[in-house]
Amino acid sequence: MEINFTHHQTAHCENGVISNLMKHHGFQISEPLAFGIGSGLLYCYIPFLKVNHAPALTYRAMPGFIFKRFAKRVGIEIKREKFKNPQDAKARLDQNLENKNPVGLQVGVYNLVYFPDEYCFHFNAHNLIVYGKEQDRYLISDPVMETVTTLTEKELEKVRFAKGPFAPKGHMYYPIAFPEKLDIEKAIIKGIKHTCRDMLAPMPVLGVKGIRHVAKLIRKWPKKKGVKVANHYLGQVVRMQEEIGTGGGGFRYIFAAFLQEASGILNNPKLADLSKEMTVIGDLWRDFALDASRIYKNRSAKEDAYNNVASQLETIADKEEAFFKKLKKAIK
Repeated sequence: MEINFTHHQTAHCENGVISNLMKHHGFQISEPLAFGIGSGLLYCYIPFLKVNHAPALTYRAMPGFIFKRFAKRVGIEIKREKFKNPQDAKARLDQNLENKNPVGLQVGVYNLVYFPDEYCFHFNAHNLIVYGKEQDRYLISDPVMETVTTLTEKELEKVRFAKGPFAPKGHMYYPIAFPEKLDIEKAIIKGIKHTCRDMLAPMPVLGVKGIRHVAKLIRKWPKKKGVKVANHYLGQVVRMQEEIGTGGGGFRYIFAAFLQEASGILNNPKLADLSKEMTVIGDLWRDFALDASRIYKNRSAKEDAYNNVASQLETIADKEEAFFKKLKKAIK
């Protein structure tokens, strides 16, 4: 059971699955376009959810939302399935492969045997594509990897049914119907408007307000939690930004690439200018990550280091607030 499938490496897994599956079905959708149309960019602090013993924080939409929004906006139909037991999950996967249909899977990364050790932590919202099977080995196209790989039946079952937050429960998804032509122009505008709404939302943990909220917490963590816990929490902020937020800068560079591409499609030069502005903001996120990493690795030479990185976050929040207000006006 091997499908004639072409693997393309991307910066992030869910965007990459969308782009790769769309290309397989004859639609040239880039990773940035999938991300932007699916309103993938976000910032949300989730204190009640613990990941690796620290409050969860996300720079992207919840797992699955990007593909769901993308599909709805461009007019394709997708099928999603979750399973109570591994036997049913395996049977449905094999059935799709027999029908020459590659599928996307949500998996946990902790037991992905082809991942480097430093990336094998408890995170259950990774995405990959299965495009075939040879004897007891499944053929895997993981978009963040340079080349294709394989997993045994047992190895794949283990990551499909990983335990913990966002447990995948064998989650499988794939497109089942396509229009003759994708309505890309309208989809781009809807995607941008949704992202602006999220980032300018009047909620204390969401968007630019969420960034300011985390900045305030960072100032308090050393005294309130102690240096050891404060360092662990700060490390979580950076890990979610630079490792889970693959592509760097908490997805800001991918969003900048989306605006650049959207500028050409919509013939809107304002979006090209805003793309450059978002790239600069992405650089500020990178600077913040570098300074924060020096703190939790005990290499910061700056006095009052926590307040310093908190101030960097507040500057980023100000710039992003101004940016998304301009972006909102640019597509009216």
